[in-house]
Amino acid sequence: MIGKVLVANRGEVALRVIRACRELGIRSVAVYSTADTDSLHRLLADEAVCIGPPSPASSYLNVPAIISAAELTGADAIHPGYGFLAENARFAEICEACNIKFVGPSSRTIALMGDKASAREVAVMTGVPITPGSDGLCRSAREVGRVGAEIGYPLVIKASAGGGGKGMRVVRSEDEIEAAYTSASREAGAAFGDGSVYVERYLQELRHIEVQVLADGRGGTATFPERDCSIQRRYQKLVEESPAPGLPEDAREGMKAAAATLVEHLGYEGAGTVEFVYAGGEFYFIEMNTRLQVEHPVTEMVTGVDLVAEQLGVASGEGLSVAGDAPARGHAMEFRINAEDPRRGFLPQTGPVEFYTPPGGPGVRVDSHLYAGFKVAPYYDSLLAKLIVHAKTREAAMRRGARALDEFALVGLETTQPLHLAILEDEAFRRGGVSTGFLAERELRSDGRGLLRLVADGRPSA
Repeated sequence: MIGKVLVANRGEVALRVIRACRELGIRSVAVYSTADTDSLHRLLADEAVCIGPPSPASSYLNVPAIISAAELTGADAIHPGYGFLAENARFAEICEACNIKFVGPSSRTIALMGDKASAREVAVMTGVPITPGSDGLCRSAREVGRVGAEIGYPLVIKASAGGGGKGMRVVRSEDEIEAAYTSASREAGAAFGDGSVYVERYLQELRHIEVQVLADGRGGTATFPERDCSIQRRYQKLVEESPAPGLPEDAREGMKAAAATLVEHLGYEGAGTVEFVYAGGEFYFIEMNTRLQVEHPVTEMVTGVDLVAEQLGVASGEGLSVAGDAPARGHAMEFRINAEDPRRGFLPQTGPVEFYTPPGGPGVRVDSHLYAGFKVAPYYDSLLAKLIVHAKTREAAMRRGARALDEFALVGLETTQPLHLAILEDEAFRRGGVSTGFLAERELRSDGRGLLRLVADGRPSA
């Protein structure tokens, strides 16, 4: 059994893990940078260790400092949260070598599925459908051209070692290949330390659907109701919901079956997410995230399963408390409240939070590390809070979400809160089943009443 967990992260996800540990009777250790001296995760953990200055490279990505903190405090496990070192195979390998349990899959699995080219190969091996594209890495613009000649245009060049839109370029003709390949590879190298890229057919009018999975590494597997993550801005998710509205039942069941096949083949251990795109009545595997997702509360709200507690249980050698296909109970939505001003091109916001009162009431959950007086620093991700709502139907969840967003009170910084209110009042969103181009299409509308115009005018109106 795990007795003490070091949380190698910060912000709301660190709080999420610390709270789960306390409920399970597990002691927790927070690590923090000097910029996070007054952070809630440091204050609420049983123990805390400063691991460096504000720069992530010198603190939250500082592997020697984190391992030293674990050894100093006698932690027998490390939970990586998400971001930072969560999908770093080398970090997981070092934990294993130091006899510290990494709360997640093995370093080998992280390396295999963290490389998107090798993940595609695993999908092909297991019969999971993939988007047409290169058989492996493309090591030159000429190789990209050969793939384009085979599968046609448009196509997309993608970084093999990461995501989030970094190292990604759409190519609409042969003339664009050279510049797109060079810039994608350069950006991937800067972002992930690896400039390797591969190529896929560029699908338009697609939806981004993902399946949450749990596995105990001994044959026990659970799949959960799919999440629709199609509301995005520059490949960054803004709104997630479960179940996916308007998704045909055969596609829904097909994605769950494909996800289960994949994790069983891998002998997977812990929580993970298998991601798909859905277009033209077909679904295709795109990647697997070998960690907890930012949007995991959506699944927790719609199923009642504590995914972090399950992770810690599996890491302690226990089996899963749930198996097979977990049913959905109602509908859940998550709205990411970021420190960005949508009225000014999503300009990042920093500085003190002067006043903060989160919403409440039945079916409302807020995961946040904020408090009045907390200073939002420029060094880290812009996510301030996640507002999650649950209700019996999607319509009721949207009404609850609008009410809770109205109540969300934060003074001192501009946030994406008004944008979410505008999204909830958009007719296409209310019908459900929108594509990943939803926000971009509305930003560019010629009639001057796109979502950002509505936000700029104040409270949106239908």
